[in-house]
Amino acid sequence: MKIIVTGATGLVGAEVLRQAISDNRIEEVTAIVRKPLEITHPKIKTVLHQDFTDYSNLSELFKKHDACAWCLGISQSQVNKEEYSVITYDYALAAAKAMLQANPAITFLFLSGMGADSTEKSSTLFARVKGKTENALKKLGLKKLFIVRPGGIRPIHKNKNTSFVNKLMIPVFPLFQLLIPSMVITSVELAKVILFIIKNGSDMELLENKDLRNLISKTTVQPA
Repeated sequence: MKIIVTGATGLVGAEVLRQAISDNRIEEVTAIVRKPLEITHPKIKTVLHQDFTDYSNLSELFKKHDACAWCLGISQSQVNKEEYSVITYDYALAAAKAMLQANPAITFLFLSGMGADSTEKSSTLFARVKGKTENALKKLGLKKLFIVRPGGIRPIHKNKNTSFVNKLMIPVFPLFQLLIPSMVITSVELAKVILFIIKNGSDMELLENKDLRNLISKTTVQPA
């Protein structure tokens, strides 16, 4: 299987790359990024791409891949409202449309987040825009669309691009895992579950954190 990963320098995207390397069913991983990756491996191919609203030059690439793990994103605290909407909504929709046109059979997995609001009426920017993006993706006609909404993501490997808010949470994640385990998932667990869904599909299009945790036992994830 050949897969595409975006957001490959971020917490989740980098972990998906890392786990894909040791996954025997993944033969090739193409990371679409703006700058070269720090992670290198014969399985990994890097495509430098600057305009994430225009993929017209990547049509042939999309035809040769089976799936895309869309892990590109940013914290709403790092950019203004307009930028957040462009990065979260415009980038994902432009890519999904281009992939669907080039390869109607492609699997598209969108990394959303717990609290995304499908009514698009939340007062919270994150919830509103993520919900809007989910809804728009559902209307595209993708044959294999999966939306995952992880809760608190506990980093296992250091990543300089981890958001400031997530870095502040690192010391308390063990406590959260003990008291409310259903609300937390480790970056390793999430990455392996994402790959599991891409490879095997799911009877659910939308998977909340509890659903993702229920799949952990079906992967080769070892408790962190």
